Parts: sequence; C-alpha cells; structure tokens
Amino acid sequence: MTSGNLTESGLPTNPPPLALSFDLDDTLWPIWPTIERAEQVLHGWLGEHAPATAGRFDAAGLRALRNAVGERHPEWGHDLSRMRLESLREALVLAGDDPSLAEAAFEVFFEARQQVTLYADARDALGRLAARFPLIAVTNGNSELARVGLDTLFQGSLSAIRFGVGKPDPRIFLAACERLGAAPGRVLHIGDDLMLDVNGALEAGLQAVWLRREVGVDEPAPALNAPYRVFDNLTRLADALGC
Repeated sequence: MTSGNLTESGLPTNPPPLALSFDLDDTLWPIWPTIERAEQVLHGWLGEHAPATAGRFDAAGLRALRNAVGERHPEWGHDLSRMRLESLREALVLAGDDPSLAEAAFEVFFEARQQVTLYADARDALGRLAARFPLIAVTNGNSELARVGLDTLFQGSLSAIRFGVGKPDPRIFLAACERLGAAPGRVLHIGDDLMLDVNGALEAGLQAVWLRREVGVDEPAPALNAPYRVFDNLTRLADALGC
C-alpha cells in the first residue's frame, strides 16, 4: 500500500458501493485511435465536398486549428464539439469554401468518432457490473452511449457538454450521485485519469478506482490523501466487487 492508495490486492475502507460511475474515453476504449480515424474520415469528406479546404489543411492541420480555437476560447473547455465545429467553420472560410458546410462536416466527424473499439475486457466486465450495480457515465468527451452501443448497460450519462462543467469539478460527480439515488460515499467512480477522475471523485466525496491500463505510467499523486484502488483492467475490478 502506497500513500493514500489501496491496490487491487486491498479492500476499500469505505462502505461497499451501491452504484458505479464510469469515465468513457481511455477507460472503456482507447480514444486516440478513434479520433485519428475520425479525422481521416472527415478529411476524405472535405476532399469531396470542400476540396479547397482539404487541399489547404491535412488532418494534422485541421487538428492544429481545432487546438488553436481551444486556446482562444478556454471557456469552451467543457465543450469539445463546439471547438471542433468552430474550427471547421474557420477552416472553410480560410480556404474560401462555403462555411455553411461546417455542420455537415462536423456530423461526419462526430459519427466516425462514435465508432470505438472497446478494450477486450470492457463489454463482458460491464455486463457483470451492470447486473449488480446501477451504472452512469461521467465524461468530459463527446461520445454518446447509444451510438457506441452501450446504452443498455447504463442508466444514463452526464457529459460536460450538456452539464456545463466537466471533471474534476465536484458538481458533475454530485449530479451523477443524485441521478443514481446514492450518497456520494456509496458511489464508486472508475476512470483512467488520476487527476480528473480519481482526485475529482475523491474531492466530491465518492470512492474511486484508478484504471491504470499502462503499467509504469508516471503520474503525480492525487492532492487528497484519501484511499483509492488501482486496477489494470475491468475484469479484475468486477472480480474484486464480487460480480
């Protein structure tokens, strides 16, 4: 046991959880292969419908423009869709194409962004967990459970885009607990990001699991000296919770 941390060989000191909340990107599926594939699909669509834009910006250039929009508008930090849409509008204008194509271009990207490849352990473990616990998704991203094909396993989803703030803000975690009908101390949040997921959940009074799929990742310890557990896959988490 390390500082403030209960590994997968330990048991939580908190009461047993009554419900679970889950991060999505990089917890249930790897996100960057998905984004890169969606950006290529988008660029192909632009090549057909806005060739000047496709000629001026390759996929990397479109991503750089999207990042620039995010830097200019930090107030949009919780809304990845808005940043992507605005960057597409700007790209079309800069290239001399019709900016009204931005919405259609974004939808092409967005649909491809939902075509995720789950980690090998995810679907079976989620099924086991959902049979025992109510599940809710809490995400800063813009994936949609119905489009991904996991909506039947979850009671709902809270996204930063719709809620207005994202993790690690305690409000989004507390809203998830309210929807689950469980006190924060009886909800276990599972996520890959030590600061956004683990520290954010602990700050809000939830229990937390760091899903550390990449062993050896060097990340800072959470600011709070509170117990959390570490697992490298969801199968072992389901086993530990008796599912």
